[in-house]
Amino acid sequence: MKYANQIMIIGGISLAGELLNYLLPLPVPASVYGMLLLLLCLCTKRIRLEQIQETADFLLVAMPLVFVAPGVALMESFGLMQGSLLGILVISAGSTVVVMVLSGLTAQLLVRRKREKEEKLHG
Repeated sequence: MKYANQIMIIGGISLAGELLNYLLPLPVPASVYGMLLLLLCLCTKRIRLEQIQETADFLLVAMPLVFVAPGVALMESFGLMQGSLLGILVISAGSTVVVMVLSGLTAQLLVRRKREKEEKLHG
């Protein structure tokens, strides 16, 4: 029953992201809305991490399976992309660097905030 509740919470947030995507005229994917809603709920303690931890961990472990089909599709359409290969590689490398930098900065910010919060409590 615990896992069913966790799936319902995660599914409900995904559904809310889909609704936002349908209602708002912004070019933002529904999954991004869902992730932002989940972050907001976790930060405001509407949802505690313990309420979704096991199912979220399982979904993260299973996530690489989601990329198998698109990877095969890319390999099948290699002939179509051959003329644009340099541009695709430049864009892929550039976006990877941007994601790495932003992820690192976000992680540092969160660690710094947590450390400051702990110092206020204990210091």
